[in-house]
Amino acid sequence: MSVVVARVPTHSASRYLQQLAKHWSHKLEVSFSEQEARIAFPNGAVLDLRADSETLDVRLEVAEGGDVERMKEVVASHLDRFAFREAPLTFDWRNP
Repeated sequence: MSVVVARVPTHSASRYLQQLAKHWSHKLEVSFSEQEARIAFPNGAVLDLRADSETLDVRLEVAEGGDVERMKEVVASHLDRFAFREAPLTFDWRNP
């Protein structure tokens, strides 16, 4: 299992979290509130999001042998779509 995390500075974290969760809830297993979301992908990856007033914390867990870089791109590009007014968002991806 590979895990990467990012802290994304934005004052609209809760809005972006909810938009992303609703967007993916049509095709993926999703649970969310205004402050937290968990999204499970068919390839075994799991995305956890946590919003506060200044940041969106992102935790991405990718199954062994999965394409971590591709999953990071998918997450970032989808969030950037919802954050089009301030995109591109800054993702400081790192290992926890």
